[in-house]
Amino acid sequence: MSESNQNGQRGKRVFKKKQQEELSIEALVSSLREGNRKALAQSITLVESKAHHHRQKAQELVQGILPYTGSSIRIGITGVPGAGKSTWIEAFGKLLIKQQMKIAVLAIDPSSSLSGGSILGDKTRMEQLSHHPDVFVRPSPAAGTLGGVHRMTRETILLCEAAGYDVIIVETVGVGQSEGMVRGMVDFFLLLALTGGGDDLQGMKRGILELVDAIVINKADGDNRDKALTARGDYRGLLHYLKPATPGWNPSAYAASAFTGEGIEEVWNVINRFVKETKESGAFENRRSSQALDWMEQMIMDRLYEEFIQKEGRKDQLAILKEEVLRGKLLPTEAAAKLFS
Repeated sequence: MSESNQNGQRGKRVFKKKQQEELSIEALVSSLREGNRKALAQSITLVESKAHHHRQKAQELVQGILPYTGSSIRIGITGVPGAGKSTWIEAFGKLLIKQQMKIAVLAIDPSSSLSGGSILGDKTRMEQLSHHPDVFVRPSPAAGTLGGVHRMTRETILLCEAAGYDVIIVETVGVGQSEGMVRGMVDFFLLLALTGGGDDLQGMKRGILELVDAIVINKADGDNRDKALTARGDYRGLLHYLKPATPGWNPSAYAASAFTGEGIEEVWNVINRFVKETKESGAFENRRSSQALDWMEQMIMDRLYEEFIQKEGRKDQLAILKEEVLRGKLLPTEAAAKLFS
């Protein structure tokens, strides 16, 4: 075969490959709109990828699904370890399923700082919910991200919305790690607390309470029910003195039981009332717009860091500087100055 024919064949293969890549994005968008769970999982894997060539395709995908997003209710749920977040979410999800709603649960799991491994156990803890055809549970490892929230959770929310999910639940790792970032990507932020009254109030950071739209005292059943009601009153009193996280909305505390189901529907009614009132006042759309700006700024910071660190020899230089800081031979400020110089 002549050189010109070889070049021609090579050009056709490149063109065909490019066509296939373009079609794959179109196919993903189409499958997402049809609610295809496999396509949703593939899309999330794509946006979570750190590979440079995947980032371009991920941006094309997100751009393609944008017209079909924004119609869900985004709920953030946090709580101290042992508060029963996964169990409560399962009980809450069952209620929504009965109301013919589709639910996506994005569970941000703790990751090992040594191995980068992740305890992806939420599908086990939400066994009944995760097997329902109208529920999508996605555990995402939080390794290497600020506050334990995966850097692409925002894109994942949009993908779930494009796939037709009515309620998106983002479960955080735990109190003190990721609340601020999750608050910046959801409409309604809920804190699950335990009984204990004064002891719990003393241990709870004020900053976290200033982020919430509601507090739910979980495990309000059996011998613990009266304690839960007491704790509810304590939290209500405390919230009265704090500035609300959402303009025009006064957060309150509620008691509920994931075991008996008592109080779960009341919380859902509160969330619906929140959405209705904030949409009427304009606070809902204002928050969404503000979050979009925050997202843009975060993307700029991520892009600047990636491009800066990819410069020739800079990764090796960074590794050397880190070692010198660890050994106490160099101050962090000096190391940063050297890297930039």
